[in-house]
Amino acid sequence: MDTNVLIVGAGPAGLAVGACLRRAGLDFVIIEKAHEIAPAWRHHYRRLHLHTVKALSSLPHVPFPKDYPRYVPREKMVAYLDAYAERFELRPRFCETVTSVRRNEGGYLVETGTDTFSARQVVIASGSNAEPVVPSLPEMEAFNGRRLHSADYTDAAPFAGQSVLVVGMGNTGAEIALDLAECGARPTLSVRKGVHIVPRQLFGLPIQMIAIATRPLPKAVNDRLFPIILDLALGNLEKYGIVRPKQSILDQVDAGRIPIIDIGTVKAIKSGGIKVAPDIKRFTERGAIFVCGRQAEFDSVLLATGYRPGFEKFLPTELWPGKGGVTRRASELGLYLVGFHNPVTGLLREIGREAVAVTADIERRSSSR
Repeated sequence: MDTNVLIVGAGPAGLAVGACLRRAGLDFVIIEKAHEIAPAWRHHYRRLHLHTVKALSSLPHVPFPKDYPRYVPREKMVAYLDAYAERFELRPRFCETVTSVRRNEGGYLVETGTDTFSARQVVIASGSNAEPVVPSLPEMEAFNGRRLHSADYTDAAPFAGQSVLVVGMGNTGAEIALDLAECGARPTLSVRKGVHIVPRQLFGLPIQMIAIATRPLPKAVNDRLFPIILDLALGNLEKYGIVRPKQSILDQVDAGRIPIIDIGTVKAIKSGGIKVAPDIKRFTERGAIFVCGRQAEFDSVLLATGYRPGFEKFLPTELWPGKGGVTRRASELGLYLVGFHNPVTGLLREIGREAVAVTADIERRSSSR
Protein backbone atom coordinates (compact mmCIF):
# COMPACT_ATOMS: atom_id res chain seq x y z
CA MET A 1 0.00 0.00 0.00
CA ASP A 2 1.33 3.44 -0.95
CA THR A 3 0.62 6.49 1.20
CA ASN A 4 2.05 9.92 1.85
CA VAL A 5 2.29 9.41 5.63
CA LEU A 6 2.19 6.20 7.65
CA ILE A 7 1.35 6.63 11.35
CA VAL A 8 2.36 3.77 13.63
CA GLY A 9 0.05 3.67 16.64
CA ALA A 10 -3.57 4.68 17.27
CA GLY A 11 -3.23 6.06 20.78
CA PRO A 12 -3.51 9.77 21.62
CA ALA A 13 -0.32 10.66 19.67
CA GLY A 14 -1.31 8.79 16.52
CA LEU A 15 -4.84 10.19 16.61
CA ALA A 16 -3.56 13.74 17.15
CA VAL A 17 -1.27 13.51 14.13
CA GLY A 18 -4.04 11.95 12.05
CA ALA A 19 -6.45 14.76 12.94
CA CYS A 20 -3.90 17.44 12.02
CA LEU A 21 -3.10 15.73 8.72
CA ARG A 22 -6.83 15.40 7.95
CA ARG A 23 -7.34 19.13 8.46
CA ALA A 24 -4.32 19.81 6.24
CA GLY A 25 -5.80 17.67 3.45
CA LEU A 26 -2.87 15.21 3.41
CA ASP A 27 -3.35 11.50 2.84
CA PHE A 28 -2.22 9.06 5.50
CA VAL A 29 -2.74 5.59 6.93
CA ILE A 30 -2.78 4.70 10.64
CA ILE A 31 -1.80 1.20 11.68
CA GLU A 32 -2.26 -0.25 15.17
CA LYS A 33 -1.09 -3.59 16.57
CA ALA A 34 -4.17 -3.95 18.81
CA HIS A 35 -7.74 -4.42 17.61
CA GLU A 36 -8.96 -1.05 18.92
CA ILE A 37 -7.86 2.55 19.28
CA ALA A 38 -6.09 3.70 22.47
CA PRO A 39 -5.54 0.17 23.82
CA ALA A 40 -3.28 1.35 26.65
CA TRP A 41 -5.94 3.72 27.97
CA ARG A 42 -8.62 1.03 27.76
CA HIS A 43 -6.57 -1.42 29.81
CA HIS A 44 -5.04 0.84 32.46
CA TYR A 45 -6.22 0.27 36.05
CA ARG A 46 -9.69 1.60 36.71
CA ARG A 47 -8.96 4.41 39.16
CA LEU A 48 -6.56 6.17 36.79
CA HIS A 49 -7.14 9.89 36.17
CA LEU A 50 -5.12 12.41 34.22
CA HIS A 51 -2.68 14.21 36.50
CA THR A 52 -2.81 17.26 34.24
CA VAL A 53 -5.76 19.64 33.94
CA LYS A 54 -8.25 19.08 31.13
CA ALA A 55 -7.80 22.62 29.76
CA LEU A 56 -4.16 21.79 28.92
CA SER A 57 -4.56 18.09 28.05
CA SER A 58 -6.94 17.91 25.09
CA LEU A 59 -5.78 16.94 21.62
CA PRO A 60 -5.57 19.49 18.79
CA HIS A 61 -8.80 21.20 17.65
CA VAL A 62 -11.15 19.46 20.14
CA PRO A 63 -11.32 20.53 23.81
CA PHE A 64 -12.68 18.18 26.44
CA PRO A 65 -16.45 18.50 27.08
CA LYS A 66 -17.35 21.20 29.60
CA ASP A 67 -18.96 18.70 31.97
CA TYR A 68 -15.73 16.70 32.33
CA PRO A 69 -13.98 17.13 35.70
CA ARG A 70 -10.68 19.02 35.96
CA TYR A 71 -8.74 15.73 36.11
CA VAL A 72 -10.28 13.44 33.52
CA PRO A 73 -10.88 9.80 34.60
CA ARG A 74 -9.88 6.85 32.45
CA GLU A 75 -13.36 5.96 31.15
CA LYS A 76 -14.07 9.56 30.08
CA MET A 77 -10.67 9.76 28.41
CA VAL A 78 -11.52 6.65 26.37
CA ALA A 79 -14.90 8.14 25.39
CA TYR A 80 -13.15 11.36 24.33
CA LEU A 81 -10.63 9.47 22.17
CA ASP A 82 -13.43 7.44 20.54
CA ALA A 83 -15.33 10.63 19.70
CA TYR A 84 -12.11 12.29 18.48
CA ALA A 85 -11.42 9.45 16.05
CA GLU A 86 -15.00 9.57 14.81
CA ARG A 87 -14.95 13.34 14.32
CA PHE A 88 -11.89 13.23 12.06
CA GLU A 89 -12.88 9.95 10.37
CA LEU A 90 -9.77 8.19 11.61
CA ARG A 91 -10.03 4.54 10.60
CA PRO A 92 -6.86 2.69 11.61
CA ARG A 93 -5.90 -0.65 10.17
CA PHE A 94 -5.89 -2.89 13.23
CA CYS A 95 -3.84 -5.98 14.12
CA GLU A 96 -0.83 -4.66 12.18
CA THR A 97 2.38 -5.19 14.16
CA VAL A 98 5.41 -3.46 12.65
CA THR A 99 8.39 -5.75 12.16
CA SER A 100 10.74 -3.44 10.24
CA VAL A 101 11.16 0.09 8.92
CA ARG A 102 13.77 0.72 6.22
CA ARG A 103 14.67 3.41 3.70
CA ASN A 104 13.50 2.94 0.13
CA GLU A 105 13.87 5.38 -2.81
CA GLY A 106 13.46 8.58 -0.82
CA GLY A 107 10.79 7.10 1.44
CA TYR A 108 10.22 4.05 3.60
CA LEU A 109 9.07 0.48 3.43
CA VAL A 110 7.27 -0.55 6.60
CA GLU A 111 6.62 -4.25 7.03
CA THR A 112 4.06 -5.81 9.34
CA GLY A 113 3.14 -9.39 9.90
CA THR A 114 0.55 -9.19 7.11
CA ASP A 115 1.45 -6.34 4.75
CA THR A 116 4.07 -3.95 3.40
CA PHE A 117 3.48 -0.20 3.31
CA SER A 118 5.35 2.30 1.16
CA ALA A 119 5.34 5.79 2.63
CA ARG A 120 7.11 9.06 1.95
CA GLN A 121 7.01 9.95 5.66
CA VAL A 122 6.61 7.84 8.78
CA VAL A 123 5.39 8.93 12.21
CA ILE A 124 6.16 6.59 15.10
CA ALA A 125 3.42 7.21 17.68
CA SER A 126 3.29 3.83 19.39
CA GLY A 127 3.83 5.24 22.89
CA SER A 128 6.30 4.80 25.71
CA ASN A 129 4.17 2.10 27.37
CA ALA A 130 4.30 -0.45 24.56
CA GLU A 131 6.06 -3.21 26.50
CA PRO A 132 6.09 -3.95 30.25
CA VAL A 133 9.55 -4.09 31.83
CA VAL A 134 9.92 -7.22 33.97
CA PRO A 135 13.29 -7.07 35.74
CA SER A 136 15.22 -10.10 36.91
CA LEU A 137 14.99 -9.81 40.69
CA PRO A 138 17.09 -12.01 43.01
CA GLU A 139 15.48 -15.43 43.55
CA MET A 140 12.04 -14.19 42.57
CA GLU A 141 11.19 -17.63 41.23
CA ALA A 142 11.34 -18.87 44.83
CA PHE A 143 8.30 -16.80 45.82
CA ASN A 144 5.18 -18.98 45.96
CA GLY A 145 2.59 -16.22 46.03
CA ARG A 146 0.91 -14.37 43.19
CA ARG A 147 3.14 -12.32 40.89
CA LEU A 148 2.00 -9.82 38.28
CA HIS A 149 3.07 -6.67 36.48
CA SER A 150 1.14 -3.44 36.89
CA ALA A 151 0.07 -3.83 33.25
CA ASP A 152 -2.16 -6.68 34.45
CA TYR A 153 -3.59 -4.82 37.46
CA THR A 154 -7.22 -3.73 37.13
CA ASP A 155 -8.41 -2.92 40.65
CA ALA A 156 -7.77 -3.80 44.28
CA ALA A 157 -10.73 -6.15 44.84
CA PRO A 158 -8.78 -9.42 44.34
CA PHE A 159 -6.19 -8.26 46.91
CA ALA A 160 -8.53 -7.26 49.76
CA GLY A 161 -7.10 -8.47 53.06
CA GLN A 162 -3.76 -9.40 51.49
CA SER A 163 -0.26 -8.20 52.20
CA VAL A 164 1.04 -6.91 48.85
CA LEU A 165 4.59 -5.89 47.95
CA VAL A 166 4.58 -3.19 45.27
CA VAL A 167 8.01 -3.06 43.63
CA GLY A 168 8.81 0.39 42.27
CA MET A 169 7.64 3.84 43.33
CA GLY A 170 6.89 5.68 40.14
CA ASN A 171 3.50 7.23 39.48
CA THR A 172 1.95 3.85 38.76
CA GLY A 173 3.37 2.14 41.84
CA ALA A 174 2.40 5.03 44.12
CA GLU A 175 -1.16 5.14 42.81
CA ILE A 176 -1.69 1.37 42.87
CA ALA A 177 -0.39 1.23 46.45
CA LEU A 178 -2.96 3.89 47.37
CA ASP A 179 -5.70 1.96 45.59
CA LEU A 180 -4.76 -1.17 47.53
CA ALA A 181 -4.66 0.66 50.87
CA GLU A 182 -8.07 2.24 50.29
CA CYS A 183 -9.65 -1.11 49.45
CA GLY A 184 -8.54 -3.19 52.42
CA ALA A 185 -5.15 -4.53 51.35
CA ARG A 186 -1.88 -4.01 53.23
CA PRO A 187 0.61 -2.62 50.69
CA THR A 188 4.35 -2.13 51.10
CA LEU A 189 6.23 0.01 48.57
CA SER A 190 9.78 -1.08 47.79
CA VAL A 191 11.70 2.09 46.87
CA ARG A 192 15.05 1.29 45.29
CA LYS A 193 16.40 4.84 45.08
CA GLY A 194 15.45 8.43 45.75
CA VAL A 195 12.30 9.88 44.25
CA HIS A 196 10.91 13.37 43.71
CA ILE A 197 7.30 13.79 44.81
CA VAL A 198 5.09 16.77 44.01
CA PRO A 199 1.43 17.31 44.94
CA ARG A 200 -1.07 17.35 42.08
CA GLN A 201 -2.17 20.74 43.42
CA LEU A 202 0.20 23.05 45.25
CA PHE A 203 -1.48 25.63 47.49
CA GLY A 204 -4.67 25.28 45.44
CA LEU A 205 -3.01 25.60 42.03
CA PRO A 206 -2.47 22.63 39.65
CA ILE A 207 1.19 21.65 39.69
CA GLN A 208 1.14 21.57 35.87
CA MET A 209 0.31 25.28 35.73
CA ILE A 210 3.04 26.05 38.25
CA ALA A 211 5.51 24.05 36.13
CA ILE A 212 4.52 26.02 33.01
CA ALA A 213 4.82 29.35 34.85
CA THR A 214 8.23 28.57 36.38
CA ARG A 215 9.79 26.80 33.39
CA PRO A 216 11.22 30.06 31.91
CA LEU A 217 13.06 30.80 35.18
CA PRO A 218 16.79 30.02 35.32
CA LYS A 219 17.35 26.37 36.14
CA ALA A 220 19.37 27.27 39.24
CA VAL A 221 16.39 29.19 40.63
CA ASN A 222 14.03 26.26 40.09
CA ASP A 223 16.53 23.82 41.60
CA ARG A 224 16.78 25.91 44.79
CA LEU A 225 13.12 26.91 45.01
CA PHE A 226 11.25 23.64 44.54
CA PRO A 227 12.78 21.58 47.39
CA ILE A 228 11.88 24.34 49.85
CA ILE A 229 8.31 24.64 48.57
CA LEU A 230 7.79 20.87 48.46
CA ASP A 231 9.02 20.43 52.02
CA LEU A 232 6.44 23.02 53.09
CA ALA A 233 3.69 21.24 51.13
CA LEU A 234 4.51 17.59 51.89
CA GLY A 235 6.86 17.69 54.86
CA ASN A 236 10.20 15.94 55.24
CA LEU A 237 9.62 12.38 54.06
CA GLU A 238 13.03 10.93 54.94
CA LYS A 239 11.79 9.58 58.27
CA TYR A 240 9.25 7.52 56.33
CA GLY A 241 11.94 5.96 54.13
CA ILE A 242 11.63 8.29 51.14
CA VAL A 243 14.67 10.34 50.21
CA ARG A 244 15.01 13.01 47.58
CA PRO A 245 17.59 12.21 44.86
CA LYS A 246 20.68 14.38 44.41
CA GLN A 247 19.62 15.03 40.84
CA SER A 248 17.11 17.90 40.57
CA ILE A 249 13.57 17.47 39.27
CA LEU A 250 14.40 19.16 35.95
CA ASP A 251 17.56 17.09 35.50
CA GLN A 252 15.56 13.90 36.06
CA VAL A 253 12.84 15.02 33.64
CA ASP A 254 15.49 15.72 31.01
CA ALA A 255 16.74 12.16 31.61
CA GLY A 256 13.22 10.79 31.05
CA ARG A 257 12.12 10.35 34.68
CA ILE A 258 9.13 12.45 35.74
CA PRO A 259 8.35 13.15 39.42
CA ILE A 260 5.64 11.30 41.31
CA ILE A 261 2.47 13.37 41.29
CA ASP A 262 0.88 12.70 44.65
CA ILE A 263 -2.88 12.24 44.97
CA GLY A 264 -2.92 10.82 48.49
CA THR A 265 -0.10 8.29 48.71
CA VAL A 266 2.00 10.51 50.99
CA LYS A 267 -0.87 10.87 53.46
CA ALA A 268 -1.39 7.09 53.46
CA ILE A 269 2.32 6.54 54.11
CA LYS A 270 2.29 9.00 57.02
CA SER A 271 -0.78 7.33 58.54
CA GLY A 272 0.71 3.84 58.21
CA GLY A 273 -1.74 2.65 55.56
CA ILE A 274 1.20 2.14 53.17
CA LYS A 275 4.53 0.87 54.44
CA VAL A 276 7.82 1.77 52.77
CA ALA A 277 10.76 -0.62 52.39
CA PRO A 278 14.14 -0.27 50.66
CA ASP A 279 15.43 -2.30 47.73
CA ILE A 280 14.98 -6.08 47.72
CA LYS A 281 18.00 -8.23 48.57
CA ARG A 282 16.25 -11.44 47.59
CA PHE A 283 12.90 -13.19 47.62
CA THR A 284 11.93 -16.12 49.80
CA GLU A 285 9.13 -18.65 49.44
CA ARG A 286 6.77 -16.50 51.48
CA GLY A 287 8.09 -12.98 51.01
CA ALA A 288 11.24 -10.94 50.68
CA ILE A 289 14.39 -9.86 52.49
CA PHE A 290 15.34 -6.22 52.01
CA VAL A 291 18.83 -4.73 51.80
CA CYS A 292 18.45 -3.33 55.32
CA GLY A 293 18.10 -6.89 56.65
CA ARG A 294 14.38 -6.63 57.32
CA GLN A 295 12.29 -9.64 56.29
CA ALA A 296 8.54 -9.67 55.58
CA GLU A 297 5.92 -12.07 54.27
CA PHE A 298 3.60 -11.21 51.38
CA ASP A 299 0.64 -12.82 49.67
CA SER A 300 1.30 -11.09 46.33
CA VAL A 301 4.04 -9.19 44.53
CA LEU A 302 3.12 -6.49 42.03
CA LEU A 303 5.85 -5.20 39.72
CA ALA A 304 5.37 -1.49 39.03
CA THR A 305 8.64 -1.53 37.15
CA GLY A 306 7.66 0.52 34.13
CA TYR A 307 7.51 0.11 30.39
CA ARG A 308 9.68 0.55 27.35
CA PRO A 309 8.69 2.03 23.96
CA GLY A 310 9.67 -1.05 21.96
CA PHE A 311 10.29 0.76 18.67
CA GLU A 312 13.97 -0.19 18.85
CA LYS A 313 12.88 -3.67 17.71
CA PHE A 314 11.82 -2.43 14.28
CA LEU A 315 13.56 0.93 13.84
CA PRO A 316 17.33 0.74 13.18
CA THR A 317 19.33 3.00 15.47
CA GLU A 318 20.81 4.84 12.50
CA LEU A 319 17.29 6.07 11.68
CA TRP A 320 16.40 7.38 15.12
CA PRO A 321 15.45 11.02 14.50
CA GLY A 322 15.89 12.41 18.02
CA LYS A 323 13.82 12.38 21.18
CA GLY A 324 10.62 13.66 19.59
CA GLY A 325 8.85 16.25 17.46
CA VAL A 326 10.54 18.07 14.59
CA THR A 327 14.29 17.93 15.08
CA ARG A 328 16.49 18.85 12.14
CA ARG A 329 17.28 15.19 11.64
CA ALA A 330 13.60 14.22 11.77
CA SER A 331 12.80 16.80 9.09
CA GLU A 332 15.65 15.59 6.88
CA LEU A 333 14.60 11.96 7.24
CA GLY A 334 10.83 12.49 7.06
CA LEU A 335 10.69 10.22 10.09
CA TYR A 336 9.20 11.52 13.33
CA LEU A 337 8.68 10.39 16.92
CA VAL A 338 5.55 11.78 18.59
CA GLY A 339 4.53 11.15 22.20
CA PHE A 340 7.84 10.03 23.65
CA HIS A 341 8.89 13.27 25.35
CA ASN A 342 7.15 13.73 28.70
CA PRO A 343 8.03 17.18 30.13
CA VAL A 344 6.96 18.56 33.50
CA THR A 345 4.38 20.62 31.61
CA GLY A 346 2.39 17.50 30.58
CA LEU A 347 2.60 14.67 28.06
CA LEU A 348 -0.75 15.28 26.32
CA ARG A 349 0.00 18.98 25.98
CA GLU A 350 3.33 18.05 24.42
CA ILE A 351 1.66 15.54 22.08
CA GLY A 352 -0.62 18.27 20.75
CA ARG A 353 2.30 20.62 20.14
CA GLU A 354 4.33 17.89 18.43
CA ALA A 355 1.40 16.82 16.22
CA VAL A 356 0.91 20.37 14.95
CA ALA A 357 4.64 20.86 14.33
CA VAL A 358 5.07 17.51 12.56
CA THR A 359 2.09 18.20 10.30
CA ALA A 360 3.51 21.62 9.37
CA ASP A 361 6.86 20.03 8.54
CA ILE A 362 5.21 17.32 6.40
CA GLU A 363 3.27 20.05 4.56
CA ARG A 364 6.50 21.91 3.91
CA ARG A 365 8.22 18.77 2.62
CA SER A 366 5.25 17.94 0.39
CA SER A 367 5.11 21.43 -1.14
CA SER A 368 8.84 21.43 -1.86
CA ARG A 369 8.65 18.32 -4.07
